[in-house]
Amino acid sequence: MKISKIANGSELTVSLEGRLDTNTSPDLEAALKGALEGVDSLIFDMEKLEYVSSAGLRVLLSAQKTMNKQGAMKLIHVNELIGEIFEVTGFSDILTVE
Repeated sequence: MKISKIANGSELTVSLEGRLDTNTSPDLEAALKGALEGVDSLIFDMEKLEYVSSAGLRVLLSAQKTMNKQGAMKLIHVNELIGEIFEVTGFSDILTVE
């Protein structure tokens, strides 16, 4: 999986490419650790994300909990398959998907 971060003041955009699963979720967790300090707007661009597993959902939930304390988080460019995963797991009620 490829993770790209673009900081613009207190806004951080994280672009994900590939699969967010058991093997790659620790990479995202590590990329977010420390990067959220001072961030009040976190955007995950999922345009090139192909799949998300329960391990990936856990990392997204952890990021959401952090951002609930300091600002907002949203997911953009979510494809149909990943949108379905969010629906089935109930994550569409927890996360802001645009």
